[in-house]
Amino acid sequence: MYNSKIIGLGYYVPENVVTNDDLSKLMDTNDAWIQERTGIQERRHVIKGEDTTTSMGVKAAKVAIERAGIDKDDIDFIIFATLSPDYYFPGPGVLVQRDLNIKTVGALDVRNQCSGFVYALSVADQYVKTGMYKNVLVIGSELHSHGLDMTTRGRGVSVIFGDGAGAAIISREEDTSKGILSTHLHSEGQHAEELSLIAPGMGKRWVNDIIADNDPNDESYFPYMNGQFVFKNAVVRFSEVINEGLEKNNLKTTDIDMLVPHQANLRISQFIQKKFGLSDDQVFNNIMKYGNTTAASIPIALTEAWEQGKIKEGDVVVLAAFGSGFTWGSVIIKW
Repeated sequence: MYNSKIIGLGYYVPENVVTNDDLSKLMDTNDAWIQERTGIQERRHVIKGEDTTTSMGVKAAKVAIERAGIDKDDIDFIIFATLSPDYYFPGPGVLVQRDLNIKTVGALDVRNQCSGFVYALSVADQYVKTGMYKNVLVIGSELHSHGLDMTTRGRGVSVIFGDGAGAAIISREEDTSKGILSTHLHSEGQHAEELSLIAPGMGKRWVNDIIADNDPNDESYFPYMNGQFVFKNAVVRFSEVINEGLEKNNLKTTDIDMLVPHQANLRISQFIQKKFGLSDDQVFNNIMKYGNTTAASIPIALTEAWEQGKIKEGDVVVLAAFGSGFTWGSVIIKW
């Protein structure tokens, strides 16, 4: 039995910066309103024709592969987490295999939204720990901007989300005191519709239904979020799953060197930071610059924290996420 270890990190965000003031020209909102509720100042949006969910993932992966010091053909398996695939099917995992020209390894798509990267890491961790694979490429990538309601009607959701991708190479570590120590995953599907995009889907409204109705007021194909309900659940589940990981590894809150939470809302991160008594140096947030990039948010933030020297060898790093589903999870790492 081995441990798994992150040996390379990379991220990519589009160059197109969209500020809160830019959004105020499209909908009835303003910088103060957005910052007060979310902490977001700006985000990145893909310009149509320049990037896709897959291409952003490929760009992030190339950086991670180079930093890992491996060749692309050393990759044994690909896991791609997203809620915004290029196509309804097939998923982006196989497109990454094609675009990176990697040999015909397996490719798996993970659809766990904001918790997607945590779930994907957990899957990679199990494959590496059992010895089945040595190097697993894990990607979280999202292209939200093309599917948002950029009008006053959709402002409660549309101001929050941005585009981007992050990637990690998970590799074998023989020292079982290092690397990913444990992962913890949960779900509560009874609240699935509180943060969802219903159509197109085979359950209620597929493309032919939408076309037949031709209803300009049909909101089923735009994201819906019960914001207050999601917030209340998030702060509870974040706390629970962080504590679960610490207890599993006989660690205390004071042992945390860096907490990288999913960048859903700066107010959630600040609530968790205060509850655990962590300093600003122990929590990494970048939602101010990128908004909520869903499955990409943790790998982007983790990469930036590492690049800035905030994560060092021997540090205890905690990743935690909560989102649509409801799904949530944590990963405890000894760097």
